[in-house]
Amino acid sequence: MRIGDAAAAAGTTPRALRFYEQRGLLDPPSRTGTGQRVYSDADVDRVRVVRALLGLGLTVEDVRARAEVLHLVDAESLHGGTVPEGVCSGTSPVVARRLDALDEEIGRLTRLRASLASATRTGRADADPADVAPADTHRTDADADPADPGRTDDGPAGPGGG
Repeated sequence: MRIGDAAAAAGTTPRALRFYEQRGLLDPPSRTGTGQRVYSDADVDRVRVVRALLGLGLTVEDVRARAEVLHLVDAESLHGGTVPEGVCSGTSPVVARRLDALDEEIGRLTRLRASLASATRTGRADADPADVAPADTHRTDADADPADPGRTDDGPAGPGGG
C-alpha cells in the first residue's frame, strides 16, 4: 500500500512514517518503479507498535534502542498491558531510565502544585523558581513528533491527547 493508505491504516500521517523511517524505527519500505514508498501490513503493524510505545511515555530514542525486538510486540497487547519479556519489561534499562525521568518530573510537578496551592491560599507568589524549574528529561528535537507539532514522543501535549 502507498504511504497515505499505510499512514491512515496505522492512525498517523505520511510525515510521521517518513520520520519513523528516518529515525530507524521503521525499515525503509520497498519502492515502486517511480520511487514511491510501498508498505506492507507488517510495516503498518510495526508503526502501530511504535505509536503505542510512544503513547506509553517512551521517547523515539527509547524505542529505537529496542528496535530489534519490536517485531515481537503486538500493538493490541500493549493496550491490554501484556508485553513480551525483554521488549518493554521492568528489567529493561531503557524502561528503567524512562521511569526515573518520569519520577523526577512527577516530583517537580508535585512541588510546583504545592507552591501554586500555597500562593493561592496566602495570596502571595513567593515560590522559589529554582524549586520548580523543569526537570531535564533528556528531551530533544529528535523526540518531537512531526505528525503533531504540539506533541513530543513523550506523550500528548494536553487535554485530548495527540
